[in-house]
Amino acid sequence: MRPVAIVPAAGKAERFGGAKLVARIGGDVLIDRTLRALLDGGVDRIIVVVSPDADLGSARLLADPRVRQIVNPDPARGMFSSIHAGLAAADGHPVLVLPGDMPFVSASTVAGLIAACALGHCVVVPVFEGKRGHPVAFPGSIIPTILRAPAQATLKEALAGAGVTSLELDVNDSGVVRDVDVPADLADGPPSRG
Repeated sequence: MRPVAIVPAAGKAERFGGAKLVARIGGDVLIDRTLRALLDGGVDRIIVVVSPDADLGSARLLADPRVRQIVNPDPARGMFSSIHAGLAAADGHPVLVLPGDMPFVSASTVAGLIAACALGHCVVVPVFEGKRGHPVAFPGSIIPTILRAPAQATLKEALAGAGVTSLELDVNDSGVVRDVDVPADLADGPPSRG
């Protein structure tokens, strides 16, 4: 078992005001927190998909030999295009997809998703208080099927069409439903309910 993660990180961060992935959270860089949860949770390799003009120079974990950056030449096509780009360069099982702007996911949640996916050979989606979140885990064997999905599809649609059983895994981790859209989202507390 060689778990691999795809981290889409090619968005413009317009609502945030730019440079979201290198914003500071409690003395750390946002993207480093996202990557650390994956590595500490048992992921062997991470593919971070960035835009052509990305500047993530202050992120220390991008220099980790287990982390590789690739460029999505046209991120305006949406997040699924970044997932496609990452999957085209990936091999391993299970595969996890965690957007780069989700720094509050715990390593224990990542480990639980890896275990559930490996055991059941199914798509596993974390659920916190009834709300589905990320990272999503799925068998590496369905990478070719997802890569054949139309570019305008979503990951959810591609996974639904892959013919693999889906499992919702209840977790006690609000981080699975917390992304960072605006600077106020960086607060290290419970998610806002607005």
